[in-house]
Amino acid sequence: MSPSGAPPVRSRPDPTRPAVLHLDLDAFFAAVEQRDKPSLRGRPVVVGGTGGRGVVATASYEARVFGVGSAMPTAQARRACPNAAYLAGRFSAYRAVSEQVMALARELSPLVEPVSMDEAYVDLSAAREGLDAAAVAEVAEGFRAAVRARTGLTVSVGAGPSKLVAKIASDLRKPDALVVVPPGEQRELLAPLSVRRLPGVGAVTGDRLVRSGLRTIGDLAAADEGELVRMLGRAHGTGLLAFARGVDPRPVVSEREAKSVSAEQTFATDLTDRRDLAERTRRAAERVASRLVAAGVSGRTVTLKVRRYDFSTLNRSRTLPHATSSAREIAAHAAELLEGVDVADGVRLLGVGVSGLSEFAQTDLLADLADLADPVGEPAGGPGAEPPPPEPAPDEGAVVPGGSAHPYGRPARPGWLPGQDVEHAEHGPGWVQGSGVGRVTVRFEGPHTPPGRIRTFREDDPDLTPADPPVFDPQRWAAQLSADLGARR
Repeated sequence: MSPSGAPPVRSRPDPTRPAVLHLDLDAFFAAVEQRDKPSLRGRPVVVGGTGGRGVVATASYEARVFGVGSAMPTAQARRACPNAAYLAGRFSAYRAVSEQVMALARELSPLVEPVSMDEAYVDLSAAREGLDAAAVAEVAEGFRAAVRARTGLTVSVGAGPSKLVAKIASDLRKPDALVVVPPGEQRELLAPLSVRRLPGVGAVTGDRLVRSGLRTIGDLAAADEGELVRMLGRAHGTGLLAFARGVDPRPVVSEREAKSVSAEQTFATDLTDRRDLAERTRRAAERVASRLVAAGVSGRTVTLKVRRYDFSTLNRSRTLPHATSSAREIAAHAAELLEGVDVADGVRLLGVGVSGLSEFAQTDLLADLADLADPVGEPAGGPGAEPPPPEPAPDEGAVVPGGSAHPYGRPARPGWLPGQDVEHAEHGPGWVQGSGVGRVTVRFEGPHTPPGRIRTFREDDPDLTPADPPVFDPQRWAAQLSADLGARR
């Protein structure tokens, strides 16, 4: 079922038409920051956790030149690009832009499958007939122009006969590009590309393929199926071979069906106490269970995710003989999985997930009855002990519903966050450039102004307050860009 409870609409792509689009907003989080903060335009910008244990969410193209990329530890990024602007992120602003772009996509076709806030598939054949490469290019260019006019951002679009080809095409000439691949040209396009471009080829699988002499998608397409099955297993081997030959029957689905439900938390310092980790595992399991029940689904596979002190990530899973949404059962299996993990050197992230989802199962009712007979929600100290303090409410900026309040690591310090929108009673709207030792530095500017002036205040200045993101006005923004261009001449 889809998140709304209605059956998702789906359509199998027409392999004779390049009617599947993949939309990918360029360096999305960083691009929104550069749009709203004129002093950052043309400068390296990094969005993510700004503390020593943070992780990069998005880097602008100016920062990527220095080797900064997504999922890189922020400390490493600072060494590579010390002059970048490091911002904590404003997810309410990103969501607002994402909703505008998805609304524009739905004007093209009812079949829009969002993958994330900045990425989606669109099947044009659900709304148009007789689409050839020229017609698709015209539609896609119109969409790209509409996104630019509405949001001030650029979007790269790939078009092809399948989701696989469209996804690869959108990445070939980023940023701000359109690549249309007619069905007769897809093998020629795919053949010279690295096998690591294919979905399902991660670091381990990629290394195995390369060691076997299969470096390009063309090499893989010509490989013996039996050899691939022996190397990777039947499902993985045959699936990758089909992809390498351009065969991808996956439909575009109007609403993505949840494949798993999870909850995770990033810690400000490494945790090594097993009792503490076990309690946090139990709480995560309870959050997962409540979401499963709310969605009316159950799952058969319980997964524990542990990110260690050195950023290596361990995933431990257990598949049950029946589906469950019982907090007691999920917590018990997660706790057993935790027992098999060495935590002596420290854990920086802990998560619990349930996958293999299906509609609510009868076994869940039996497990719930067991919960009533043998409650497990008592405080750690037993009956009568003080209950543990409630966990803080998830931050609105969490990228995944129910995810960590700080999915890329906590900010460098509590209080004013770098990049945060603020309002001053005298100087008006601006954003936090930095804070510390009792002071906060603010740059007063917005998307419709030239680069603004900087002022420093006491952290507790009563005239300085948090503010909502600025409302973007495309006409004012375009006028300001023209004025800036004229001033440079």
